[in-house]
Amino acid sequence: MSMFSSFDINASGLTAQRFRMDTISENVANANTTRTEDGTPYRRKVVTFEQKGEQTSFSRVLNKATDRYSGQGVKVSGVYEDTWTETKLVYDPSHPDANENGYVEYPNVNIISEMTNLIDASRAYEANSTAFTASKSMALKGLQMSSV
Repeated sequence: MSMFSSFDINASGLTAQRFRMDTISENVANANTTRTEDGTPYRRKVVTFEQKGEQTSFSRVLNKATDRYSGQGVKVSGVYEDTWTETKLVYDPSHPDANENGYVEYPNVNIISEMTNLIDASRAYEANSTAFTASKSMALKGLQMSSV
């Protein structure tokens, strides 16, 4: 693994977690959006990640001492609408989006879950940032040693 591979791996983690935080922020911002362009309530979005590069089994990587570090980071594999969680029906006959029975269909966004996910993504971002700083520090020490 080259010295700069660790920078690339950490940077991919930073980018992925920042994208996840942006998506969570979009969910929170639309927690009360009862009508989107297609006339339905907003649907919560979920980000999924996958390993960059060739997909190999752990045992193959472990058993092959000469094998280069596989993966080289993480990437966003998709952003999906959460169709498995039910929307909320709230009785509010004065709301402009109320149905004929007076119920309004609200998005399937749970603010507590979203804030928990945001804290998780923030901590993962912080861990990647710390790893990046450690990699940078090691590279600088190596350069200082070679210049002496």
